[in-house]
Order: sequence, then structure tokens, then C-alpha cells
Amino acid sequence: MLSAEEWSIVLLSLRVGGVAVLAVLPLAFGLAWLLARTRFPGKLLLDALVHLPLVVPPVVTGWILLLAFAPAGPIGGLIERWFGATVLFRWSGAAIASAVMALPLMVRAIRLSLEAVDRRLEQAARSLGAGPWRTFATVTLPLALPGVLAGLVLGFARALGEFGATITFVSNVPGETQTLPLAIYSALQLPGGEGQVLRLSALSVAIALVALLGSEMVARRAGRGTHVL
Repeated sequence: MLSAEEWSIVLLSLRVGGVAVLAVLPLAFGLAWLLARTRFPGKLLLDALVHLPLVVPPVVTGWILLLAFAPAGPIGGLIERWFGATVLFRWSGAAIASAVMALPLMVRAIRLSLEAVDRRLEQAARSLGAGPWRTFATVTLPLALPGVLAGLVLGFARALGEFGATITFVSNVPGETQTLPLAIYSALQLPGGEGQVLRLSALSVAIALVALLGSEMVARRAGRGTHVL
């Protein structure tokens, strides 16, 4: 059984992960569309930049976010000037870090789904008088929806497991930025914290496993042999 404090950690983690993937979904879809459907100079570089958070140390990603969103940074300065607020040491900063780390997985899943859409169906819809937006809404999006859902689930699981970028960017503040991985790390430093480590670790593994299985089932149900794993 989880204690009240542990439940608050779980709820904060769900809040951070949910906000992260929903906020970054439009960007992920746009990038996936560019990579799957267009050709332009620098496409290879864009593809590499999108997937960069997967290969660089998460601490580096957190450090870059800290430079960008600090009060003296280019983005943080604008936020402070326009809204009089900051994302440092706040749950919103944890959501930003989680979104950045989840973005590559979401783009990959959505891109694979878009590439699997039969372009002849879109051409048939256009030949019958459907405009570009109607074709997208009635043909492309429904066919790509399994990949979008799989990307959301994978991104959510990745956001829940984010540690390095979060602790570097917004620190480990109980009740504000202390998500499941950070709480497990803190419990490891305390004498007698093994019980909390075991409970939170088991919960983290269960959530990740359910997310991976769910995303793969959604992708396979599309019936086109596309897999996100």
C-alpha cells in the first residue's frame, strides 16, 4: 500500500507526464509530417536534431534547458518579462523536460504510421473532389491514428521515467518537481528507505510495461505490420 506522500508523488508524475505529451503532441505531429511527407534541404539534420535527446546524456539536455529557461536566458527572460513567472523549480519545468525527452519517441511512432498510409487512398479522395484538409481529416488522420495513439502512450511512459534532464533543470523539490524517478533516487539516500524504493520502483515498472504493451497492441491493430518497438 502506498502512503499519502507516495500517492502525491504518483499524482504529480501523472500530471507532469500528461501535460508533457499533450502539449508536445502538435509539434510531434508536425515534425513527423515533415519527415514523412516532404523533401527539403536539411531534412537529415532536422531528423538528427529531433532524435538528439535519445543519444546525448539527459544531464546535457537539462543543462541546455536551464540555459534557455533561466531568467537571463532567451526563453526564460521572455516568460519573466511577459508573465512575471518562471518555470525553474516548478512542476511546469518538469513537464517541459519530460516533453523534450518524450518528443523523439512520439515523432518516430507517428512518422512510421504516416509512412504506412497508402497514398493512393488519398489520391482517390482528391480525385472525388475532397480538398486537402478534408482528405487529411477523413483519410490520412484516421489511418494514422494508431501511430498517434501509440506515440502518446510511449511518450507518456518516457515522461514518467524522466530523471536526468528534470533534476538538472528544475532540481528535486518535494511536492513540486519530485516525480517517481526523483522520489526513488531520494529514498535511496535515506536509511531504511528500501521499502519506499521497492514500492515506487514496482509501480514504475508496471506503468512502463503496460505502456509498452499498449502502444504495441495499438500499432499492430492497425493491420499494416507497423510496429513502434
